Amino acid sequence: MMKGTIRITRLGSKLAARRGFSTTSRQLDNYAFIGLGQMGFQMARNLQSKLSPNDRVRLFDINTAAAEQLAHEMKTSQAGGAAVELAKSAADAAKESDVTITCLPEPQHVRSAYTELLSPGLPARPRPSLFIDCSTIDPSSSREVAALVEQAGGVFVDAPMSGGVVGATAGTLTFMLGAPDSLVSRVEPILLRMGRRVLHCGAQGAGLSAKLANNYLLAINNIATAEAMNLGVKWGLDPKVLAGVINVSTGKCWPSEVNNPVPGVVETAPASRDYKGGFGIGLMKKDLKLAMIAAQEAGARLELAPKAKDVYEDAEEEEQCRGRDFSVVYRYLGGQE
Repeated sequence: MMKGTIRITRLGSKLAARRGFSTTSRQLDNYAFIGLGQMGFQMARNLQSKLSPNDRVRLFDINTAAAEQLAHEMKTSQAGGAAVELAKSAADAAKESDVTITCLPEPQHVRSAYTELLSPGLPARPRPSLFIDCSTIDPSSSREVAALVEQAGGVFVDAPMSGGVVGATAGTLTFMLGAPDSLVSRVEPILLRMGRRVLHCGAQGAGLSAKLANNYLLAINNIATAEAMNLGVKWGLDPKVLAGVINVSTGKCWPSEVNNPVPGVVETAPASRDYKGGFGIGLMKKDLKLAMIAAQEAGARLELAPKAKDVYEDAEEEEQCRGRDFSVVYRYLGGQE
């Protein structure tokens, strides 16, 4: 159970000046970034560009083409930043790192990567090697990995993020940090090179708990919004008029106001571009399942979860919905487009 209040930190010009361009002496840092998918690719780019030229970032992904492309872009960028190297494996990337950041798809990928990178052992350092996992996995798996890191002499925090690929590209992500108070000041400046806000949610594992609780609510709100909009349209209501009513009334929520599932209601929403882009339905299905696992372990009842899971699974099976933004459940329900 999380205790205390959420701490919010914003990146300011003083931080950038102090860390990136300071002329005072400091220890130079070696970073490893493991996992260069759609999110990790952009996060690593922002991190590297905001580090000192005397720092170093080693990159690894099983997709070698993605790692090579990112390294090339970093090296040819006019923005400068840390030195860049390609690693042959997760262990190779992390072998000399002061800070290792991982951004991987599933719990098994996280466990496998950490088992590999910890197997050679961690070198003795003035302060323990720091491991930041930005993957969205279940809290229990995260705590298992944290225990492995601690046994090896390092420190581990969870920092899942919100903001999607757009936020990762723009460097405006929000990180939900699960870490002891003693590590917050060390972790925050690193995360703020890749995002705009850090919400300290509590001890290790708390960041994931907060994200999964939020995404569970989002999953339910999205289906309910799609159903309500479909109901109103079939009653003959203009969808923009209905959305206007909802968004100044008690039904207002992010899926109704920002990510409305009816094409044309919100021009910037994925629904207005054939549900392309945005937060994929497969990712929402994954996060919902993780929330259900975590809830079962905690003894918390989620009465709506099984039906919501069925909706997302069935929608993803349909060709017209597969691979699209999770608001495509409106199409799955037979909504008028």
